[in-house]
Amino acid sequence: MKHTLPSLPLPEFTHERVEVVTGRRSGLVITVALHSSVLGSALGGARLWTYPHWSDAFGDALRLSAAMTLKNAAAGLDAGGGKSVIALPPGTVLDTDRRRDAFLDLGDAVESLGGLYRTAEDVGSTTEDMLVVSERTEHVVGLPDAVGGSGEPAGPTSLGVYESLRATLERVTGSADVAGRRITVSGLGQVGGRLAVRLAAEGAVLTVTDVNPAKRDLALDLEAEWATPGEEHLVPSDVFVPAGIGGLLTDDVIDALDAKAVCGPANNPLADRSGADRLARRGILYAPDFVVNAGGVIYLDLEAKHLGSRTDIMDRVSRIGETVRRIFDEAEARGVTPLEAAEGLAAERLAAGADRHALTH
Repeated sequence: MKHTLPSLPLPEFTHERVEVVTGRRSGLVITVALHSSVLGSALGGARLWTYPHWSDAFGDALRLSAAMTLKNAAAGLDAGGGKSVIALPPGTVLDTDRRRDAFLDLGDAVESLGGLYRTAEDVGSTTEDMLVVSERTEHVVGLPDAVGGSGEPAGPTSLGVYESLRATLERVTGSADVAGRRITVSGLGQVGGRLAVRLAAEGAVLTVTDVNPAKRDLALDLEAEWATPGEEHLVPSDVFVPAGIGGLLTDDVIDALDAKAVCGPANNPLADRSGADRLARRGILYAPDFVVNAGGVIYLDLEAKHLGSRTDIMDRVSRIGETVRRIFDEAEARGVTPLEAAEGLAAERLAAGADRHALTH
């Protein structure tokens, strides 16, 4: 089931390179956006989604790739930021053959960047899709376990979100314990669904929702309250967890949001960067998305580079909560929003990377 992403204004263009092609097999418009390779070959997933117009997919690729630069830098990875988007026109449903064609086309587009960008699964795509991409380029990570790949990264992403949520709860309630806390999860996909299952098992008082009504079955299994999509932000909660497509936190939603904090895996949940200040003025703590949701990319990058065992890598993922705590401390000490503090952390690494790059050229 596909749902259309609403149109958003185009962001500033700060990218190294962007390729927009019409796939010669699939006929679909594909955008591959390389935002920065200062810290190394860029890493960011391939999104397959429905957009009102191809230009909306283009804008989404620009926003997502810039966020990946921040995410990878703040996570301490030697990886730049990039993203790819396959745009589905409204009403389009891919059959098996055309889906395969789309990911072969993506592989060709990724290959055209000569290794400056590595792709992986993302919203709407799977590890099996990445196996198709690998037929056209070696610059892809997160292949299925069955072929010796690192597999699905949603588990590591969910772990990082869980540890970030605990750090956020600790800041707003005085305890990191989940039991008895009111938590609203908006989006029950691969990451949001895993998180909801864990939170329910630990005794959280859950409210959940998803634009796909079939997800209501999970709510029943978890004995969670189901909120009408678009009204979940009105439910009183300790932490609101945006776990779907970005742009959910518009000015109107922020003004009506009944929560002590926001902490979730959705990329770019703020419809506008000014939303961070708006949240702060309302006394709502915001854990920056690109720090919270970095578990998957940490896992994929370190696995691909064989930097430690899976146990070692998952231990590093679990320390995302420590990074969130450090960002909260920095924000409080400097009198800035957590978003600004997190961007400062990323900027320091990017500046150091740029200096090293200049010295070697």
